[in-house]
Amino acid sequence: MPDRILLPLIVACALFMENLDSTVLSTALPAIARDFGESPIHLKLALTSYLLAIAVFIPASGWLADRYGSRTIFRLAIITFTIGSICCGISSSIIEIVFARILQGIGGAMMVPVGRLVILRSVPKHELVGALAWLTVPALIGPVVGPPLGGFITTYFEWRWIFWINVPVGILGLALATLFIPDLREQHRPPFDILGFVLSGAGLALFMTGSTTLGLNILPRPLVLTFFFGGAAMLVGYVFHALRVPDPIIDLKLFRIPTFTVSMIGSFLFRIGVGATPFLLPLLLQVGFGMSPFHSGLITFASAIGAIAMKFVAPPLLRRHGFRSILVINSVVAGFFVSLPGTFGPATPVALMTGLLLIGGFFRSLQFTSVNALAFADVPQARMSRATTLTSVAQQLSLSLGISIGAMTLEASTRLSGGVITADTFWPAFVVVGVLSALSGLVFARLPDHAGSEMSGHRREPAPDPVTAMRERG
Repeated sequence: MPDRILLPLIVACALFMENLDSTVLSTALPAIARDFGESPIHLKLALTSYLLAIAVFIPASGWLADRYGSRTIFRLAIITFTIGSICCGISSSIIEIVFARILQGIGGAMMVPVGRLVILRSVPKHELVGALAWLTVPALIGPVVGPPLGGFITTYFEWRWIFWINVPVGILGLALATLFIPDLREQHRPPFDILGFVLSGAGLALFMTGSTTLGLNILPRPLVLTFFFGGAAMLVGYVFHALRVPDPIIDLKLFRIPTFTVSMIGSFLFRIGVGATPFLLPLLLQVGFGMSPFHSGLITFASAIGAIAMKFVAPPLLRRHGFRSILVINSVVAGFFVSLPGTFGPATPVALMTGLLLIGGFFRSLQFTSVNALAFADVPQARMSRATTLTSVAQQLSLSLGISIGAMTLEASTRLSGGVITADTFWPAFVVVGVLSALSGLVFARLPDHAGSEMSGHRREPAPDPVTAMRERG
């Protein structure tokens, strides 16, 4: 089996664990909240703490892989994530599950970026779109299986069992990584940027903790504001630091590459909107409509099926129309489908909800595949490690921010409607996140028509010579 297929499939084992775990947990949140005696909105901390840990520790993943080898770090990441899953399964309070999710996040911070780095360094650019499609197809099995499986376990057994699923998958991924993942190392190994790691890590942690707990009355408001503005100040400090040193832990000089800059800004805005969906949708179906977790999971998994179907369509679509056209038009279409669940009601037919979610998953996944490939289109091989670090940090930060925005909008809507979560309190949150996703199209419109043509295979037809055209007409 060629590397462009084999390596993505192995890395996909790691993505499978992450995606399965996240979707299963989203479906089980209402049941966990009841068990812990907490509000379902407060349980968003179990989702955002994981994303936060990933954002904080991802910057070190590229440096560790360059210094100690990609295979060593990839295997260590799988082990850490699996141990974190076991800790989640034995948690008995919101504090315990948050800390267990942080341990999972440390493993995830090394696992996926290092796996993606192996692919980027091993597969030629003209085969990269297809390789990334192979990477995400098995990984999307997690979201397909996750909601109905999590709903089934939560409804008929106990939610704790959902975390044991990662143990056999982790063992399989560890064995495959040992046998087939190359132990790639970078010849140039700069010293570890300790100050940059402290500024970026602490800044992200404080900023996201402040934004996540804002309005939830979990921590004193002065402390929340201190976290929020203190984190923002540290991140600003990191920007000045990164522009002064030759080898910063997060290389902001990559923003000098036009396609990288547009793809980063556009995808950040798009993911803010999309990141709220796995949090909002199960709450709408279970708390708003009174469905069981199993019934809810059978509906929400439809979007993942649409995502899998798209993976086989993306390469020919990009080859025919190019990155710019696909990203601009699809931003609006995908954003519309993100906001669409806000129109669902208890009387909406299940078949209609399922069909719309399936179509929405198709367009959302097309956007992800396109923008993930475009980000690396013009990045030199020597800077791939830093590019994967920066894109991974931005992805996790935007997803965490999306959950926070969705939760805060839902919280505000709930207070205005009497303090009780009902089906009618969800539509403002879906509208807000859908509009944010659609607005990313304005960013992608700045791309030139030929952007990423080496990767997509898209070529513009040369303009006809006026003299030749006149002769042909004459």
